[in-house]
Amino acid sequence: MSATAKLSKVDKAAILLLSLGETDAAQVLRHMGPKEVQKVGVAMAQMRNVHREQVEQVMGEFVEIVGDQTSLGVGADSYIRKMLTQALGEDKANNLIDRILLGGNTSGLDSLKWMEPRAVADVIRYEHPQIQAIVVAYLDPDQAAEVLSHFDHKVRLDIVLRVSSLNTVQPSALKELNLILEKQFAGNANSTRTTMGGVKRAADIMNFLDSGVEGALMDAIREVDEDLSGQIEDLMFVFDNLADVDDRGIQALLREVSSDVLVLALKGSDEGIREKIFRNMSKRAAELLRDDLEAKGPVRVSEVEGAQKEILTIARRMAESGEIVLGGKGGEEMI
Repeated sequence: MSATAKLSKVDKAAILLLSLGETDAAQVLRHMGPKEVQKVGVAMAQMRNVHREQVEQVMGEFVEIVGDQTSLGVGADSYIRKMLTQALGEDKANNLIDRILLGGNTSGLDSLKWMEPRAVADVIRYEHPQIQAIVVAYLDPDQAAEVLSHFDHKVRLDIVLRVSSLNTVQPSALKELNLILEKQFAGNANSTRTTMGGVKRAADIMNFLDSGVEGALMDAIREVDEDLSGQIEDLMFVFDNLADVDDRGIQALLREVSSDVLVLALKGSDEGIREKIFRNMSKRAAELLRDDLEAKGPVRVSEVEGAQKEILTIARRMAESGEIVLGGKGGEEMI
């Protein structure tokens, strides 16, 4: 890695952890979520020839940041409670506060986020469908979609329908689930019900399914409940909705997408999406992309859909981290 190379935040975190040594780095990683650990772990594994100047730069920034947070750890519980309540309102904040400060009612569910999707599917395969729906609703949408891929079509349909109608879950149900997962139930059985699931959650999960699976599942949902299928479709973010993302968001997204994937994805897109992409590239890059599109021969529909799914997956993850704002279906309204 060149000493003058611009370091990303993940690279900086990787260098800092490598500098700490195994024991201290392990203590830090214990406080991170599965996706964060994976992301930082990959960056650490890929680190090669880190220069002394880079280590000094990272350590200097870290010391400066920590120096600005002199109150860190002092009255942290009180601060977190006030901050979450102001940001989310009392009802939503209480659920998070229980999980963050008290260990919460869902420790068993949290452990599933660290498991491979196939393993999660095996854990819940023979459980009651409502238990399966609670687990799927609780997982991150991309992991939930992978879990669903390990079930047959009939079970997938049942789970998605149940997720769509799921609004709140009684603490007793979570307690039962934690017992099933052989985890100790932490918290008060009389506490507020936990909010999870719903039509939006079902749409988020559908977004991450393979195109063929998603299409068949949506058709099946439409046969059971046409109104519900319409609600889910309205909340899903599809490739054409990239036209509603602002220019800065498109530019950020393009930096994360390879040219080969972009060419494949645009082969099956309408002219509006193509022009949006061209406008947010340099003139030279746009010309090269146009040439590549014209030179590209016939491609399978499955290849185009796969490339579009790959770009959408990147877009959703960037939206989750706050790097871009998705517009159109599935996008958050701006006021």
